[in-house]
Amino acid sequence: MVETIPDLFYTGIDRDLPVALAHRHNGGFTPMSHRELQAQVERLALALEGRLERGDRLAILCENRPEWAVADYACALSGLVSVPIYATLNLPQTGFILRHSRVRWVVCSSSDQLAKILSLWPELPYLDGAVLVEGAAPDAPADPDRPVLSWKALLAEGAAQEARRPEVRERARLVLPEDLLTIIYTSGTTGDPKGAMLTHGNIVSNVLAGLKVLLPEPGERILSLLPLSHIFERTCGHYMMLYAGVSIYYAESLQTIPRDLQEVRPQILLAVPRIYEKSYARIREQVNAGGYPSRLVFHLAMQAGRRAAPFFYQARRPGWGLRLVMKVFDRLLFRKVRARFGGRIRLAACGGAPVHPAILEFFWAAGIPIFEGYGLTETSPILTLCAQGEMRPGYVGRPIMDQWNGAPFLALADDGEILCRGPNVMLGYWENEKATREAIDERGYFHTGDIGELDPQGRLKITDRKKEILVTSGGKNVAPQPIENALRGDQFIEQAVVIGDRRHFIAAILVPNFAELRRWAQHKKLPFVSDAELVALPEAQDKMMRRVQRINENFSNFENIKKIIVLDRELTSDSGLLTPSLKIRRRAVDEAFAAKINKLYDGPVSGE
Repeated sequence: MVETIPDLFYTGIDRDLPVALAHRHNGGFTPMSHRELQAQVERLALALEGRLERGDRLAILCENRPEWAVADYACALSGLVSVPIYATLNLPQTGFILRHSRVRWVVCSSSDQLAKILSLWPELPYLDGAVLVEGAAPDAPADPDRPVLSWKALLAEGAAQEARRPEVRERARLVLPEDLLTIIYTSGTTGDPKGAMLTHGNIVSNVLAGLKVLLPEPGERILSLLPLSHIFERTCGHYMMLYAGVSIYYAESLQTIPRDLQEVRPQILLAVPRIYEKSYARIREQVNAGGYPSRLVFHLAMQAGRRAAPFFYQARRPGWGLRLVMKVFDRLLFRKVRARFGGRIRLAACGGAPVHPAILEFFWAAGIPIFEGYGLTETSPILTLCAQGEMRPGYVGRPIMDQWNGAPFLALADDGEILCRGPNVMLGYWENEKATREAIDERGYFHTGDIGELDPQGRLKITDRKKEILVTSGGKNVAPQPIENALRGDQFIEQAVVIGDRRHFIAAILVPNFAELRRWAQHKKLPFVSDAELVALPEAQDKMMRRVQRINENFSNFENIKKIIVLDRELTSDSGLLTPSLKIRRRAVDEAFAAKINKLYDGPVSGE
């Protein structure tokens, strides 16, 4: 019976397939077999044995690579608690996670990541040491009691104890489903993130439930392109795929995904909407560049695809006439689309935010079925999944369980908030009892903060967000309040509303401190009569954007404000844009400025 990550790991490893993991090295993908992965994991576990005790925390500060997987599984087999940290997080955020979780060792992918740790080390009294995966460790550490070791040296230390490797598997049997596996920090709405405590049983229950819907097959390939620090990729692309015998190929970067797809030719792809949006946009660009004949073929193919997609969603065959039309457009367009993805995609799962219905239609018509799902870090993450024959655009599938311990697995509160009570729900937030009590009620139901509704077939639709976390189409969680607070701290900014939910970048609606802005404009001898004329001046727009860019330096890249809307009047409660207690009514703001917001997101963004 599979109840813990060690159970899952050894069940997958015992398939003894030639490719467990693969990463790009020297121009091509270098595979690691199941037995090679087992050896590295067990050697690292032996090397960590004298340095860490069960329950201690080890942070993984790495991009996707085999060493990430090795470190994670070594922790799981040893009863250690892994703390993943996004490699893109800035210094203050990284420091908070390391301090709050009281990490004792940290694995760093590169000298750049190690530099973060070295600069933070004086304020991290619990941190005993660091491991550098790529590059040479310092010859003489400043503090001999707090060493920086190379990954190669640590594995060699484990290899020197080769005869003891079977002990690792025996000790792993002592790990229990209720033991803490990992602490994953989520974006906080008031500044500091919260550490969701997930057990072995939480993750394993979610893996097993998800497998009943996703049905990967041994020997298939997946291209891993979402960060392993993200719970969706970790549960579904990491644990689930190893257990199922799927070979995991790590994309080198987001920029190399088109090339990696061609080389790997995966059958499975897990992504966020932005990946599909970008691919769709590039296809449209090529179509438009091809002239009128190309645009005409695309237009007619989309018309046919729109008629055929409802049949595909329900796993039904269209009528013979439509099948014939689709065969024609398959030759002219759709087979080329499949080829961009390697030509073998059987299953594409998407989470983090909704996919636009038009994009869903396009890819389904092209023979790339995208199945949507819904979940949160705190729920390990899957709550709902679309199954074959049950796809409905705008809906995120049915709950992965009907009941648990005699109560509904998923329920809707009186206000429509989505609640979950199941084996996948976290223990709580690390050392934050107040937040835990707010999130999990006395019945054991976790409150997601999302508002939803169920159709007659039990499929869930997300209709609103009770909490204010923004989720970009790239799957990044962004807490608006800390950014808004920082913006309002600038002398030129009076009010700020951060926007970008389900969009591909973060923007802001700003109300200037008009006294300061008028003063600056008069000093620059800029012509204006009213505040409306003032904010419309290109110079004023540039000035406000420069102020924002200074604020951006305090946040991670995915939290940066890329564009702004500058208003000529303040937001008030009389206008319905603020509550009586002067809090922002986000939905009202979105509706009031919908035209401006849509225009803002229509244009290009630097770096896109």
